Amino acid sequence: MSGAERFVLRPARAGDGARLFEVTRLSVAGLATGAYSPAQIEGWMGARTPATYEGLIAKGGVTVAECEGLIVGFVDAEPGEVTRLFLVPDAAGAGLGARLLEIGIGQARAGHAGPIKVEATVNAEGFYRRHGFRTVGTGTFSHGIGGDPIAVVLMEL
Repeated sequence: MSGAERFVLRPARAGDGARLFEVTRLSVAGLATGAYSPAQIEGWMGARTPATYEGLIAKGGVTVAECEGLIVGFVDAEPGEVTRLFLVPDAAGAGLGARLLEIGIGQARAGHAGPIKVEATVNAEGFYRRHGFRTVGTGTFSHGIGGDPIAVVLMEL
């Protein structure tokens, strides 16, 4: 895929959860392999299921990117934080991540006056840095629902 203009952005809707689950799995398996161990990648999804993503969709604020009718990426945020941004590997490098990040930042700013935070995966630190985020620390993230903790980079805009 090339060129961010090839993507259609829309709010996620009920029934998209299975594809968001798959986008996350594919993203981690294809883009995080140099930064995390095979065991971490294998356990990344923890106890997540498509229903986990349906719950996120029901809360509102998830934006998906489609290419030829197939969801290839998504972002969601809450006040003060971009919480998730995942792309399938084939969509990386086409400008889509930047478009989704812009949407996520806008959502995170709604009702929030302070810095915008992100817990970036180690492999995504450079991406966020190129978009103005600065590293403020490191930590681990267990995803809250199983799986081995993974190293993350704490960043702010």
